[in-house]
Amino acid sequence: MKQFLTFVKKEFAHVLRDRKTLLILFGLPVIQILIFGFALTNEVKKSKVIIVDHAKDIASQKIITKIGTSEYFEIENTALNRQQIETLFKKGEIKLAIIFPEHFNHDLLHQNKATIQVIADSTDPNTANTLTNYLSSVVADYQGELNKESKRPHRIIPEMRMLYNPELKGAPNFVPGVMALVLMLVCVMMTAISIVKEKETGTMEILLVSPFRPMLVILAKAFPYLILSLGNVCTILLLSVFVLELPISGSIFLLFAESTLFIITCLSLGLLISVNTESQQVAMLISLMGMLLPTVMFSGFMFPIENMPVALQWLSNVIPAKWFYIIVKSIMIKGVGFSAIWQETLILVAITLILLTISIKNFKIRLA
Repeated sequence: MKQFLTFVKKEFAHVLRDRKTLLILFGLPVIQILIFGFALTNEVKKSKVIIVDHAKDIASQKIITKIGTSEYFEIENTALNRQQIETLFKKGEIKLAIIFPEHFNHDLLHQNKATIQVIADSTDPNTANTLTNYLSSVVADYQGELNKESKRPHRIIPEMRMLYNPELKGAPNFVPGVMALVLMLVCVMMTAISIVKEKETGTMEILLVSPFRPMLVILAKAFPYLILSLGNVCTILLLSVFVLELPISGSIFLLFAESTLFIITCLSLGLLISVNTESQQVAMLISLMGMLLPTVMFSGFMFPIENMPVALQWLSNVIPAKWFYIIVKSIMIKGVGFSAIWQETLILVAITLILLTISIKNFKIRLA
């Protein structure tokens, strides 16, 4: 028993002296509970809406006031035409549009009923359903107040229109997200492991003393995964179209070009991991855990980013999958062109250049 306690004491001493182990034991649970507590929420709050008030009467103004004071909505503008609203939907800048017809209050008082047109971005069906339900509750609340003051019942009928996904299928939301997740994991992990494997087996030295330049060695290791990942893109798109019945609304060429850019971004990240690790286990752990959780939590296809704290919203901007998810959803579901996604494309290009520069620089330092 004394020997057992001696060994236990020794192990405690080893653990307490190892700062990395202490960080994993105590720091990781704290970080995860804080991030998951704030990030993992399906609540929809402060969603951006557009209101077009053609009536400009007392009834429409009271409903608009109720919408504006609700924690679920954030009114962006109140004087846009339909074409401008469609443009904002395509850019993903609004989630909901509410249109009051002319003579809204007159119809409500004299015909005992009036309609409100509600247009929702249903590329994410859960968010669209939630927002329309919130709006229906606001309208029902005003209708209840109005009926208390009147002997005749008045009805306000919201006419719902779901853009891009009228059947409210789940595929339009999850296919772009799964595509981003698969490409991120496969490209990053396989590229990182392939180069580290050369280090472990000792064949990297042979490659470095060959006539090839270090830059060509890196590109040669990454190129096969670029081709194979494009094959994955083809497989995902074929399954989406023929199995999930999700047609591609936009340009297939543009979709493949953006997918190629994202794959190069992921390969660059894999190269960065590989040149800074010495074992396949470490490279796999960093690639799997370091890419899986950020992609799931901060890309936007599982949890609404706008509902997260500002610090986590800023953190999501450095996750490449977030921008690729927006791009794929815009092309496949909304059918937009390059003019609507050039900003997201430029961000991916910048991230790729930064990762490649750091990877090549670190690789050369290891050669010295």
